[in-house]
Amino acid sequence: MNPIVTVQDAVTAFADWIEPTAAELDAIEQEMPLILADVDLLDAQIATLDRTPTELDARRIRRARRRALAARLALVNRTADTSLPGGAA
Repeated sequence: MNPIVTVQDAVTAFADWIEPTAAELDAIEQEMPLILADVDLLDAQIATLDRTPTELDARRIRRARRRALAARLALVNRTADTSLPGGAA
């Protein structure tokens, strides 16, 4: 028999009094261009799920994929410029 235990950490992790820190909000803000580019890519891909993609659909997906890759590259380059804590590089 498996013991029944509470999931106290999982429940309290989403309590109203626990707010994201300023550092977490800054990280989300830095990643927002990538998040939006990924959403655009998903929108383009979802639009073609129930039909055969046309040439226009294929171009939209390619453009969205390029924007997502460019946003990912910009994020990596931006975070590579910052030094890691503890002097590690």
